[in-house]
Amino acid sequence: MRTGEGRNPGDLEPRQLVERIIRVDQAGEFGAVRIYEGQLAALRLVGRANGEAGRKIATMARSEREHRATFDRLLAERRVRPTALSPLWDLAGFALGAATALMGDKAAMACTVAIEETIDEHYAGQAAALGDDEAELRATVEKFRADEIAHRDEALASGAEQAPAYRLLTGAIKTGSRLAIWLSTRI
Repeated sequence: MRTGEGRNPGDLEPRQLVERIIRVDQAGEFGAVRIYEGQLAALRLVGRANGEAGRKIATMARSEREHRATFDRLLAERRVRPTALSPLWDLAGFALGAATALMGDKAAMACTVAIEETIDEHYAGQAAALGDDEAELRATVEKFRADEIAHRDEALASGAEQAPAYRLLTGAIKTGSRLAIWLSTRI
């Protein structure tokens, strides 16, 4: 199967689909890095950066930086225009990270769960849309999806569901993440 095979009238051309995937994934990984940077900054501010949550967040942040570097490289190699919303994701990601970490370690982990569950669905859809002609990109998306699932599982094991107003908090973050994905594919 090739990327875009069986597409309907009005569907994106294969090149457009690949460009959107790279654009939105670079934006998402950029946002994830900023969320973790915000969390780590807040944890340093309150003296909890060396605690268990701080160590776990620092490890997840390293993984997200690797993901971002990959998509930064793909943007350049494939000459894909990045989202114009990067300045917004810069501020929003950092603010979300800082706010959830200031709410407590469990809220910081709840943020990770919400983001990673949304990204799991997002990456699964992308992997299914990419054909054999984009096997390398599909493998990258699938590998990063596995990393994101591991982050979610780590956050759940760290008590994310015990965060105050867990369902409300994760629901709001998921809604914001889905909106950011939709916007970043287009703008």
